[in-house]
Amino acid sequence: MSDNPIEKITTKIWRETPELDNPFAAASCYCGGYDIYGDILKNASYIDYLYLLFKQQQPTPEQSALLQGLAIALANPGPRDHSVRAAMSAGVGGSTHASAIIAATAVGAGNLGGAREVFHALEYWQQCQTSLKAWQQLIKQPPQPAREDVWLPMEHTPGFDPNGVSCPTPVKQTLTYLADIGQGTHLHWLNNQRTELEAFAGCPLAFSGVAAAALYDLDFLPEQAEMLFLLLRLPGAAVHSLEQERLGWRKYPFFANGFKLNP
Repeated sequence: MSDNPIEKITTKIWRETPELDNPFAAASCYCGGYDIYGDILKNASYIDYLYLLFKQQQPTPEQSALLQGLAIALANPGPRDHSVRAAMSAGVGGSTHASAIIAATAVGAGNLGGAREVFHALEYWQQCQTSLKAWQQLIKQPPQPAREDVWLPMEHTPGFDPNGVSCPTPVKQTLTYLADIGQGTHLHWLNNQRTELEAFAGCPLAFSGVAAAALYDLDFLPEQAEMLFLLLRLPGAAVHSLEQERLGWRKYPFFANGFKLNP
């Protein structure tokens, strides 16, 4: 049996060669055949590398631009978002910084504007493609979740906001931009059929729906899309948590008039 710990690592994503004087330290690292520290570090963007990690291949310029646009759109959901508010609550309450990120991830993982909603929305794309009739039928008769022991059934059409009144301007701006720069058909179709789909769903399109269409055009699987959606939204949660930690609870947004201290 070999004593080389590198030989015990089983992964198609990553390949390492050990240092000559330390088998527990990597001398070189490869992803998808690319030398990360000798090649990617000098010649690729973070978005290109992110795509490479998930797909094990280099993105085309169009794919890179599409993922870049999506990453910017999702980077900060803002203090109205549940996941960001969870991080802010952790920060203002004196929790550790790691706790703030964990709180944002936990709250942002769910079925209401969260990563699991993106998972289901991408499943809808897999089933319906660009058939308006298929979308209408699936919205009327939604599938049952495979893991009811973990996830409750969706209470609304994934990718749409059950609490919304009309499609928010940033959602429409993001959809239009991504449809313009991407070469996939699904964002274009969603942009053209948005109002019809909103009528079927009974509520406006949300960022989760735009993200699902973009990630489907990028050939991501539902579970990959779920993970990436979580990751891309964390920067906003982090900075708002740090800011709220400095500002304190007296300047916590939306509830300033609701705090009453009894002597």
